[in-house]
Amino acid sequence: SVTAEMLTRCGIGKLVLFDYDSVELANMNRLFFTPQQAGQSKVDAARATLSSINPDVEVETHNYNITSTVHFSHFLSRIREGHLEPGRAVDLLLCCVDNYEARMAVNQACCELTQPWIESGVSEDAVSGHIQFVHPGRTACFACAPPLVVASGIDERTLKREGVCAASLPTTMGVVAGLLVQNALKYLLGFGQVSGFLGYSSLKDYFPSMELKPNPSCTNQQCRQRQVEHQVRAWLCLAVLPSLVFLPACRRTWRPI
Repeated sequence: SVTAEMLTRCGIGKLVLFDYDSVELANMNRLFFTPQQAGQSKVDAARATLSSINPDVEVETHNYNITSTVHFSHFLSRIREGHLEPGRAVDLLLCCVDNYEARMAVNQACCELTQPWIESGVSEDAVSGHIQFVHPGRTACFACAPPLVVASGIDERTLKREGVCAASLPTTMGVVAGLLVQNALKYLLGFGQVSGFLGYSSLKDYFPSMELKPNPSCTNQQCRQRQVEHQVRAWLCLAVLPSLVFLPACRRTWRPI
């Protein structure tokens, strides 16, 4: 929701929002929602607020659980055809969910569609977070290097408490949302360098960054297939390069020998 507001204020052309939850008073220590919206679906409340901020932004909403097998096919179709120009795939998907199951659903959809996306999250103690750019085949997908809590065999559902909003410091969430949107803008508008993985620790104001390479033994079959396709494209480019010569820089063209 914070991410959607930032993008709306930047004048993004279209937003497609997915959420199945309702606004609760427990959400008030986060940003964006107000007590008057309690009981409304989050997507309806978000659409109303975003439209009031910038009515020129098209906001499409879907109030369902993307992890449900009943809705997953429709979720795929909206990624594939939800662009501002009908029939085109969305330019970028931003993942702002708070659980592993939903992240894996997004990861599966994007691996199937070769859809670039940015994953984001805030830690359970609310003092750190991260963003991770994923381009299936070129970078590590979310399944290539699962979170420590999952790799350790811990059921993350046991970490949640009923009626308590975990990872909810608005300061940490605001910083991570800002990093997410800034990198989304860099990707969409083609300026600067998009971070592969960028962390944030508020305890020492530490911002670690790194590039995550895809895991050839990834458990996601679609990810492994995208890796093969990317390698083939790279090999084809290398095979073509020896037969090309670069003309003077002032002309900026390539010519076959």
